[in-house]
Amino acid sequence: MRKKPNLIPRMERCARILIPTSAEEYSQRGHWRDLMPEATALHVELGCGKGRFTVETAAQNPDVLFIAVERVPDAMVIAMERAMEMNLKNVFFMDDDAARLPMIFAPGEVDRIYVNFCDPWPGHRHARRRLTSEGFLSVYRQVLKDGGQIHFKTDNRDLFEWSLFQFPKVGYELSEVTRNLHENGPCGVMTDYEEKFHNLGTHINRCVGTKQHLDPEPEFHPLHIRQIPEEAAEAENDGQEAPAEHVE
Repeated sequence: MRKKPNLIPRMERCARILIPTSAEEYSQRGHWRDLMPEATALHVELGCGKGRFTVETAAQNPDVLFIAVERVPDAMVIAMERAMEMNLKNVFFMDDDAARLPMIFAPGEVDRIYVNFCDPWPGHRHARRRLTSEGFLSVYRQVLKDGGQIHFKTDNRDLFEWSLFQFPKVGYELSEVTRNLHENGPCGVMTDYEEKFHNLGTHINRCVGTKQHLDPEPEFHPLHIRQIPEEAAEAENDGQEAPAEHVE
């Protein structure tokens, strides 16, 4: 995605729903519901891209607080503008990385995490970069409550089959497993990417992983994944899949 020359003023117009990536952002840890005290749940979307799924899901669930994480500002500004146009009060955005979720959210603070169409990172040497790897699933355990869920969708069958083996390794119970989500017609809110490939006849895979209580809790090791080149991180959304540490 090309750099937008008017990015900064567009971001400033959406300042009400943008959480700065700074010490201020991390000061929200344990206090996210202060943004919406009446919220019945806190949901996090990793890699919101242009935000169609984000805003439509938030609009359908006005009692849920949504935090959308996106590392590409040129995509995130479109998502924020969509939310502003709809005058949504229950969704906020931030530019950050999935590996840092335990720095952003307190243990048990999150009820649900959405992982939609992440980069499949083919090849064994890149497996740890996948957002459904044991390492990332362990990261999510640090912030999800017991019984909290990960909702995962992908059009990549190999990634999906591989992921089905990863969830149980880290204490998630699988449910709602399907390899053709829209077989009987559109099911749930789609991303722009999802609709495009569904219309081309591509099957969409989906599952839910529910965090089970484990005693002892698996040992947590912070992820240290090398930053990918900036140009690769920006090659998302226009029919391309998103990079390692974020999703569409």
